[in-house]
Amino acid sequence: MPRETLTLVIATGHGSGLEPLTRHRNKAAVPFGGIFRIIDFSLANCLHSGLRQVLVLTQYKSHALQKHLRDGWSLYNPEIGEYITPVPPQMRHGSDWYAGPFDAICQNRYLLERSAARRVLILEGDLIYRMDYAEMIRAHQESGAAVTLAVREAPMEQAPGQIALSLSEEDLVMPAPRQDGLPAENGSAQLTMGVYLFEMDYLLAELTRLSIGDEDDNPLDTDEIDRLAATGRVFGYRFGGERGRVTPDRYWCDPVSIDAYYQATMALLRSEAPLDLYQSNWTIYTYQGQYPPARTVPGPSGTEGIFVNSMLAAGVLISGGGVNHSVLSPRVRVRDGAIVEEAVLFDGVEVGEGAHLRGCIIDKEVVVPRGTQIGLDPKADRERYSVSPQGVVVIPKDYRF
Repeated sequence: MPRETLTLVIATGHGSGLEPLTRHRNKAAVPFGGIFRIIDFSLANCLHSGLRQVLVLTQYKSHALQKHLRDGWSLYNPEIGEYITPVPPQMRHGSDWYAGPFDAICQNRYLLERSAARRVLILEGDLIYRMDYAEMIRAHQESGAAVTLAVREAPMEQAPGQIALSLSEEDLVMPAPRQDGLPAENGSAQLTMGVYLFEMDYLLAELTRLSIGDEDDNPLDTDEIDRLAATGRVFGYRFGGERGRVTPDRYWCDPVSIDAYYQATMALLRSEAPLDLYQSNWTIYTYQGQYPPARTVPGPSGTEGIFVNSMLAAGVLISGGGVNHSVLSPRVRVRDGAIVEEAVLFDGVEVGEGAHLRGCIIDKEVVVPRGTQIGLDPKADRERYSVSPQGVVVIPKDYRF
C-alpha cells in the first residue's frame, strides 16, 4: 500500500516567527534536539512507513535544507524507483514563485499526473511528531474515503485557525468540518495536524477549482481543506491511537515562535520527555558528521568539566566549564570556568573562558568572548540582542560581539 502513495512534503515556509534562526535557513531546516533538523521527523515517518517516493517542495532560503537532504537522506535507491527529491519552483506556467502551500501543489500538478501512484500524502515538513503513516493509509482504504485528515485532540486555543472536527470514539469517522472552534464536550477539540491523504484522481479533479493563493504562506488547513471537506467524503484519522508501530506518545509540536521552539527543546530534558527519541525501531535519521565522542576534561585552572541533565552531541568538548540543563549540538566548545545553563547551542558554538550563558539560543559558529554574560541582565540583553516575549535571548549566526 505505501508504494502506491506519492508523498509531497511542503517545506516552503519562511518561519518568520523563528527569526533570527530562519535568517539563513527555512523553518524545516532549523536544528532541533541537538542533532536533528525539524524536517527529519516527517522524513523519518516516511521511511519507517515504507513511503519511498518523496518530493520535498522547497523555496525560501533552501540551500541549507537541500544540503541536508543530500548529506543525510540519500538513503533511497533510484534504480528501483525510490527517491527523496527537492523541488524548487519550476515556473512551468508563469514566472511566479510559490504563493503558498496549495499553490506549490498546483504548480507541480504535472508531477502528480505523471506518477503511477493511486493516492497522495501531503505533509507539512516543519512540524515535530512521530507517526506511522502506513496505518493511516490502511485506514483510509478501509473507509473508502476520498480525503483523510490526521487529527489530534487538543484545546482549541492552542491552534487558532486550524479546522476543528467533530469525531466519535472511532479512529476513523465521517467528521463535520467547522471553523468556529467549538470545543468538544470534554473541553478539547479534534484539530487537523498537517497530514492530508488524497485519492489521486480526486485531488487532480479538485486542483482546478482551488485558488492559486495569496502572498501569505498560509497553512494547508485554512480555506482549501475546508472547501474540499464541503465537496467530498472527508474522514478524520485519530493521531496517537493504538494502531501503528510507533509508540503513541501523542506528541505534536508546531514551533511557530522562538518561545515555542525553546520550550519544546527544554521539554526533551525532562525525566520523562513528551517526545520519545529513543524507540529503537523508530530511529529519527539525520546527517551527523564524523566527529569524536563528546568529552569533559579539566581546564587549565584544574577545574573539572561537568554537565548535568543535558544533551551533548558528538564532538562536544567541555574543558573546565559547567553545563546544566542544556542542549549542545556537534562541535560545541565550553572553555575553562564558563557556565551554560538552560541554553541551546547550535553546531560549532564556542563559549569563552568565564562566560556565563542562561536561557538563550545561540546559532551555529558563534564565538562568545571570554567573560561575556547573556541571559542574566534582561535590560542589557534587550539593548544588545534579540529577545523573545518570554525572555529567551537569541544570538544569530555570524553575530559579532
